[in-house]
Amino acid sequence: MKEKLDAILKNGTEKIAAVANLAALQEIKSALIGKTGEITEILKQVPKLDPAIRPEIGKAANQIKQQLSALIDSRTEEIQLKASEISPDFDFTVPGILPPMGGLHPITQMCYDLNDAFRSMGFEIFQEDDISSELYCFDNLNFPAEHPARESMDTYWLAGHDAESGGRRLCLRPHLTGASVRYMQTHKPPYRFVYPGRAYRNEATDARHERAFFQYEALIVDHDFKFASGMIMIKTILSKVFGRDVPIRMRVGFFPFVEPGFEIDMGCLVCDQKGCSVCKQVGWIEVMPGGSPHPNVLRAASLDPADFTGFYVNIGLDRLVMMRYGIDDVRLLRSGDLRFLEQFR
Repeated sequence: MKEKLDAILKNGTEKIAAVANLAALQEIKSALIGKTGEITEILKQVPKLDPAIRPEIGKAANQIKQQLSALIDSRTEEIQLKASEISPDFDFTVPGILPPMGGLHPITQMCYDLNDAFRSMGFEIFQEDDISSELYCFDNLNFPAEHPARESMDTYWLAGHDAESGGRRLCLRPHLTGASVRYMQTHKPPYRFVYPGRAYRNEATDARHERAFFQYEALIVDHDFKFASGMIMIKTILSKVFGRDVPIRMRVGFFPFVEPGFEIDMGCLVCDQKGCSVCKQVGWIEVMPGGSPHPNVLRAASLDPADFTGFYVNIGLDRLVMMRYGIDDVRLLRSGDLRFLEQFR
């Protein structure tokens, strides 16, 4: 029996030293010290041996098992280290190949930048579903019953709701402004919040218009809020987004939900106000309507217009992205063309 153990040790040592991969080493381990291995079978026979030699054989078998186990562990480490070695033919001077990486869409990045800018000024971020109703998109915003924006030429009404009205007549929201009333109905004044999201309109597309586009609205409602503070807010936000002062101007504009209302333009950054196709050669581009919330809008939110006033802006998020990166066609932002999107990784 002693000679058999010595033969197993010698043979096992040679096999372990010669093995070249972990799979083959595992097979050797099973054959030597596994549940049905050679050493294991000898240990099972020890109780049947003559009591005079039983201790000696049992001790010798266990020692050989430990030796083989240590050799297997050592050889495992050697094979693993060798597998991780760099080939001597490897040329460290050859540039590596970067793995493909994704990145935020420029509209998403702009939205995050605006969120950060408004949060720094104490604003809350609010969002709602893309599906809204006539009540919130028009009725609560002081739109007259015959206003053309209510018709299908501008608004995508959901099928099966044509005979309904008010809160039961559903649509894809044509603007985000209805969210302002929804927010004010569920929160306590004063209000200072923004609400980014996508809007939908049934209109022709061109270099400056899309049927689905992103807006970013901001609303302040408080006691005796100064209109001039709203202008400071606009200049502050644009300077944070573009990293420099941006020229702006205000023109009188009519919107049912504000009184007074304004069109707010910024100097075209694509051409530095020299004139281009984006700004229609005038050097200015409309980026947001604004003004003070109409008294009827405040009443829809159960607020007394005699006690509250405020300032509202609706930022065209797509156009800000065009200004930031010098993009001359808004349709590129949703083209899905990787040649275009990979520039913003």
